[in-house]
Amino acid sequence: MRGFLVLAARILVSGALLYLALRGVNFAAIQSRLSESSPAWILGWMGLSVLVNIVQIFFGALRWREISGPCGAPLRATQAFKFNMIGTFFNQTLPSTIGGDALRLWLVNRTGAGWRAATYSVLVDRAIGLIALAMVVVVSLPWSYQLIGDSRGRLALVLIDLAAISGGLGFLLLGHLPWKWLRTWWPTRHIHACSLIANRTLFDRHSGPRIAILSLCVHVLTVVIAWCVVRAISAPADFSQVFLLIPPIMLVTMLPISIAGWGVREATMMVAFGYAGLVQTDGTMVSLLYGASSFVVGAIGGLVWILSAEKAAKTPDALPETG
Repeated sequence: MRGFLVLAARILVSGALLYLALRGVNFAAIQSRLSESSPAWILGWMGLSVLVNIVQIFFGALRWREISGPCGAPLRATQAFKFNMIGTFFNQTLPSTIGGDALRLWLVNRTGAGWRAATYSVLVDRAIGLIALAMVVVVSLPWSYQLIGDSRGRLALVLIDLAAISGGLGFLLLGHLPWKWLRTWWPTRHIHACSLIANRTLFDRHSGPRIAILSLCVHVLTVVIAWCVVRAISAPADFSQVFLLIPPIMLVTMLPISIAGWGVREATMMVAFGYAGLVQTDGTMVSLLYGASSFVVGAIGGLVWILSAEKAAKTPDALPETG
């Protein structure tokens, strides 16, 4: 019953935020904008966004492979890619990326790695992705400040990035603290173990550079996906503006308060476009089409899941705790 209430609450959050994002949209202006482009032009750019999305998932799989080995759950590149594609399908039904991560964890456990190693591989992969995204926003902050003229927008940008980078650095610092209770107290021992693995992989002279490059590729490809959508509707925004706006928006979208980021992404992108001096309606439209591209990729992931051997086993209703 509790799970149903939580899910219902998140559906309501998504619906409310979508309503707030869409109630001020000038649909006549959208129709006019779309009429300026041929259906072939729109479908071509949207198809490219789907293709780039799949390439992004592959780069994410390569990074996960680098991380999974030190966690005790080694994966082949094709295996990691397959699990990531299946995860995208479940991301469309549960809050943020929680559904996909839970399915990835379950799939890795079924390879014989065990629940603990599977959990560590997914958590460390997610943490490193968040840290890399925060670093991208930090590095681009001077240019973002120039793009965003509104003082409230600048403050929101700094606070979002400060929270993300503080959380990421705090997670890495945890592995360097000498306190014994961190390794023995049950609420912290698994987080401490994940921190140790993250430090080991990130600062290793062999795996570290590969993980850093792959993480950068993943986040740059997120921008490219959004850029393809911008081109599809011929919105007056150049690539540099999209590059500066999308990473902070993705940080906010990662909050697990809505279904697959719907509502949160639209509201955030509408506000961000406005702060950057762009048309807010374009921001909402870009977000909706970005979500549609992700939905198509999720549907492809669903086909992978249906045709996979892993589906032959019943998916558990709840994942057991790691010991």
